Amino acid sequence: MSQRKFKDEIYPHFARVAQALASDKRLELLDILTQGPRHVDALAQETGMSVANSSQHLQTLRAARLVETARKGNMIIYRVADPSVMNLWVALRGVAESRLAEVKQLAEEFHSARSNGDVVTRDQAEVLAHQNAVLLDVRPVAEFESGHLCGAINIPLDDLPDRLEELPSERRIIAYCRGLYCLLADEAAALLLANGFDVVRLEGGWPEWQSEGRPVIGGVT
Repeated sequence: MSQRKFKDEIYPHFARVAQALASDKRLELLDILTQGPRHVDALAQETGMSVANSSQHLQTLRAARLVETARKGNMIIYRVADPSVMNLWVALRGVAESRLAEVKQLAEEFHSARSNGDVVTRDQAEVLAHQNAVLLDVRPVAEFESGHLCGAINIPLDDLPDRLEELPSERRIIAYCRGLYCLLADEAAALLLANGFDVVRLEGGWPEWQSEGRPVIGGVT
């Protein structure tokens, strides 16, 4: 096979993956699936799409081998195919954040509302966790069970007001959630600060942590 023929045959496969990502709705679906497996009805509800449209987008992602399926009773469960897909999504988002002025502006406006407590980097969080800080995952239980930071405890945000006594008041708390564009940890930090806890927020969240190869339990495999 000549070099020209090789390139003519292999580059369309790269384009196949890129084309599967060339939809804002498919990217949103992929982002949700980095938090854990979902069935199509749940994905449709979270994205505001119809079940039919969600299914069509999921089939496109599946055809590009970006997601996989498993049957659970009468339901088809979708999941991210492997860690490289999560890494691809995190990298794609990072390029958009660094190169597109529109994304920078939207991100700055979004983050300006995030003023509840200090933010620590992922490197700092690892050090603090080894110094007895509490890693608090405030995502829903199903997402925590799908994968979480090693050593983290889970108190979903909706349950937090009634479970404050479960948190040690003498230790620093590092709250985290779904990632850069999730406000669950911000709301948790506001509540904890109001109740006298020493709390900081993690920069980023679950997908950024796992994509960097940091210690996790479960997650995309």
